[in-house]
Amino acid sequence: MTLTSTPTQSPAPTSTSQAPRITGGRLPAWVPWALLGASALLSLLVFGILAVAAGTGVNIAGFLVVTALVYLALIWGVSSLIEGRRKAVDRLVTGIVSTAFAIAMVPLISLGFTAITNGVAGLSAEFFSSSMRNVVGEGGGALHAIVGTLLVTLAAAIISIPIGLFTAIYLVEYGEGKKIARGITFLVDVMTGIPSIVAGLFAYALFALFLGPGIRLGIMGAIALSVLMIPVVVRSSEEMLRLVPNELREAAYALGVPKWLTILKVVLPTAIAGITTGVMLSIARVIGETAPLLITAGFTTSMNYNLFEGRMMTLPVFTYTQFMNQGIPAEAFINRAWAAALVLILIVMALNIIARVIARIYAPAKAR
Repeated sequence: MTLTSTPTQSPAPTSTSQAPRITGGRLPAWVPWALLGASALLSLLVFGILAVAAGTGVNIAGFLVVTALVYLALIWGVSSLIEGRRKAVDRLVTGIVSTAFAIAMVPLISLGFTAITNGVAGLSAEFFSSSMRNVVGEGGGALHAIVGTLLVTLAAAIISIPIGLFTAIYLVEYGEGKKIARGITFLVDVMTGIPSIVAGLFAYALFALFLGPGIRLGIMGAIALSVLMIPVVVRSSEEMLRLVPNELREAAYALGVPKWLTILKVVLPTAIAGITTGVMLSIARVIGETAPLLITAGFTTSMNYNLFEGRMMTLPVFTYTQFMNQGIPAEAFINRAWAAALVLILIVMALNIIARVIARIYAPAKAR
């Protein structure tokens, strides 16, 4: 009698709970937008009821603030239930950053829209081809102010850019760790925060010592603006030069290239895009200054192409005088003021476009 052994069956595998997938439990892309819309409707309902009860219009600022707060609360709560705490915090911070960006864009968009809508009414061929000489009411233009702004700003740039760039080169390439470099950096930081009126008083006092009180010249305005431009050029250029890798300098030195030629041929071309941007920021910083130009360059209704002779009108001063000294009809003066402000914005925009083109052309990647 033979005994047969039945094969033992292996125990059935016990079901183990799998770890949750990282990508599981994710909100669809439309949910944040739906929550934003629901927040806006809820806020509009509340402020609409309050407006009807008070008999006034809807408080737009309050409506936007409440909408943002309700949305942040909703997106955090819904995301916490479905996606977990970590993703909820991420969506909350994203909402806060987006709200801050929207708040920052509101004054910019409002300024641009207001300047365009009010400034277009004052733009005409006469505005760009004539001055305000012998004009007491309607008519006239801002050609003398446009020319004055370009001349004064150009002179200030010619003065400021070499001084600021050479100072930045010294601080980065030659003055590292020296006491004089630390002193220059401290003084540049102090100059960055001085009020513009102080720069105007400095330029006026400087020329008054030699030419007597009451003097007004276009070059005085350029000197005042250069005082404001130089620290901006120094700080921006210094930061761009520090971003250039030291390996590039060491490679040039290893090939026997002198230090001054390394700076000229290696360091500056590498940082030219950032330096150009910093220079344009400094020009945009001073081109709209009014107080120092009122003190130094004064105002006039006639054309003046000579920076070293007589008063010179600029667009900021033209805008100020047209708005503050309104004649009859007042609408003509207000239109000219808005038109001058719009032209000033367009000039700054054109300069920034030119700077971007120059930076793109001379960038190291394009030069290869």
